[in-house]
Amino acid sequence: MPNHANRATTPALQAVVPGVWGLRNVFVNLYFVRTTEAPTGSWVLIDAGLPGSAGKVRHTAEALFGPNARPEAIILTHGHFDHIGALKLAEEWDVPVYAHPLELPYLTGKSSYPPPDPTVGGGGMAAMSVLYPKKPIDLGSRVQPLPADHSVPFLPGWRWIHTPGHTAGHVSFFRDSDRTLLAGDAFVTVKQESVTAVWTQRQEVHGPPAYFTPDWEQARRSVEILAELQPQVAATGHGIPMHGDELRRQLQDLASHFQEKAVPAHGRYVREPAVTNENGVVSVPPETSASLPWWVAGAALAGGLGYLLLRKKKQPEAYSVYGERLKKHKKYDIHDL
Repeated sequence: MPNHANRATTPALQAVVPGVWGLRNVFVNLYFVRTTEAPTGSWVLIDAGLPGSAGKVRHTAEALFGPNARPEAIILTHGHFDHIGALKLAEEWDVPVYAHPLELPYLTGKSSYPPPDPTVGGGGMAAMSVLYPKKPIDLGSRVQPLPADHSVPFLPGWRWIHTPGHTAGHVSFFRDSDRTLLAGDAFVTVKQESVTAVWTQRQEVHGPPAYFTPDWEQARRSVEILAELQPQVAATGHGIPMHGDELRRQLQDLASHFQEKAVPAHGRYVREPAVTNENGVVSVPPETSASLPWWVAGAALAGGLGYLLLRKKKQPEAYSVYGERLKKHKKYDIHDL
């Protein structure tokens, strides 16, 4: 996949590398990862998209892996609303959900996340963050902590890396054999704060979504850690996957100039982070006195209406032969893509 792709030139479902497929769910990505290179191998789901996406996720899984396909597990980079929307499938499939221990309070009903900051990022997606769900869900005993040895359940050859900042328990996944990185929202490949950028999906290595990032110093260190991996491919929670030298150049530039490129000039968490622990939120700094510019508030309203309209339409799988296969419920594998 080229590093100059956009929404018009990429299908909603695409092969990232052999054994890994990414599905764009309106403005967030989730990933289907096969546990072996064999076409009949078992698989896991990384993240679970927006609320209301369960049918789309199920449909895609059956297109990739056959009728009644079910994963070995669902594994989360973190628990924000746009990454857990289809988690009801965990019960339907009767599979465990894995997350970092510091994410468990938000997945077991104990704590809400720190409130978003709609004043940062200067775009409609940021302004709309006041409307995004923040309350915890309760998966009970179905959710389990990731193994302490940093192995990834059912995915030999992969390891999880703690990359906090966007959330306290945020993790990324890395496969050393081909340097494939599933980065979640530790960094993204689109300016996620902007409605226009999100719609066009123009590629750029960008800091974590600012409106939901409550600890910028940890976020900086996490980007530095990921840049040191020198990934060949980065597939993120938002944006189209990027590859090769251009990916590494932009990621290193972000790591080297994180303060200027990612950290807002002003904002609720810029000078003081939220404090969290294994039980959830301990304290948050007070809201800033900054108000939203009129055009940002207008963009939020327009974006919200646009999102509702978009949800009513079936996302096109166009521009791809495997999109047509997906519509017809046919099974295919990586060799078809």
